[in-house]
Amino acid sequence: MRDSFNITGLGGERKLKGEIRVGGAKNHALKLFAASVLCETPLTLENVPAIEDIERMTEIIEKLGGAVVRETDQVRIDTKKMSTGEIDRDTAKKMRASIVLTGPLLARFGATSFPHPGGDVIGERPIDFFIEGFEKMGATVEVTEQEYKLVAKNGLKGADIFFRWISVTATETLMMAAALAKGQTTLRNVAMEPEVVDLAEFLVSAGAQIKGIGTPTLIIEGGAMLRPIKPHAVLPDRIETGSFLILGALAATDLRITHCEPEHVRMLIELLLRSGVEIKVERDTLHIKNAADCVRRAMTLKTHEYPGFPTDLQAPMMVYLTQANGESRVFETVFEGRLAYTEDLVRMGADITLWNPHQASVKGPTPLRSATLESPDIRAGLAFLIAALIATGTSTLENVYHIDRGYAQIEERFRKLGADIKRVSK
Repeated sequence: MRDSFNITGLGGERKLKGEIRVGGAKNHALKLFAASVLCETPLTLENVPAIEDIERMTEIIEKLGGAVVRETDQVRIDTKKMSTGEIDRDTAKKMRASIVLTGPLLARFGATSFPHPGGDVIGERPIDFFIEGFEKMGATVEVTEQEYKLVAKNGLKGADIFFRWISVTATETLMMAAALAKGQTTLRNVAMEPEVVDLAEFLVSAGAQIKGIGTPTLIIEGGAMLRPIKPHAVLPDRIETGSFLILGALAATDLRITHCEPEHVRMLIELLLRSGVEIKVERDTLHIKNAADCVRRAMTLKTHEYPGFPTDLQAPMMVYLTQANGESRVFETVFEGRLAYTEDLVRMGADITLWNPHQASVKGPTPLRSATLESPDIRAGLAFLIAALIATGTSTLENVYHIDRGYAQIEERFRKLGADIKRVSK
């Protein structure tokens, strides 16, 4: 079944209003699921989002022999009876994040295999860091046309690993592997995103020994299997928070974004404030008000590792810039090819020039018109949904499975704000 959305646009009017709650972070929950492999006692997670990627990760863990029980937003994961590190190929191909399981599986079982990573089409994302890291920790790697096979006959051992450029997933994967390795592992030039910091803090709470949390260098003393002592909450999704903030700045008269962590989207808040958006920041709420009177100003935007502007908010922000006065410049520094979606915004009427795979300029404001679009990935898919909501006419957004992977029941949540979105199942 291939669902689509029919969206009746607001024609540039700012009519949305109300309150929308931020869910648990996809990219945090998936890594905590992977960490359950390191645990000899069950792990209970709270604030787990009901999204497709969590369903796929659940399938993988269950096929590995683990047990996953969900009650509303709480999930209990028991991997005690897990006995293999062979990741299901078909499921893993659908979700690139499944690669984070390799570290815990290799550390626990001494062997794992996984297919060439699947997931979003947003440019090349090499896995050299994973392979090189595992080899430094004593694993041998065999690459076939179908998969990677990793074996550490004598178990993983500590190593000194420097990342040539910052990688969130590689940091998390090798940190988890090091938690069970023999001896000391030092990871240098690591990612410092909130999800990475919280994952490290969870591992420590369950018995791991990690120093340098929140700094560019992590020192991990390998030890025994972990034992979680209490439920652990998934962080609020900062990408969802930012996406809602951008939607509010474009199409709302009065919008409250609740159950979020404003500090995690501080860069976006500052950019929007400088652009002319009025935002009230509270402890766990962001309030956009008087948006109808806002005159948006152009800006220069450069994606960067945390605490810089997140690459996952680049596509929604591009939609915002089509409505800003003046010429904006966008530099995508994280993923090559992640600006390819802009040609669809141009079809909708946007004045965007793509200079190369990493750089675009945007002239605005330009009214957007309806179009038939297809979600190329999770983040561009939501950007298209926002674009359709501010456009004139009725748009069709195909392949919304990508949006479902990262945003739970998004059409229902937007409808409560006044949006006209209908899901069509084929």
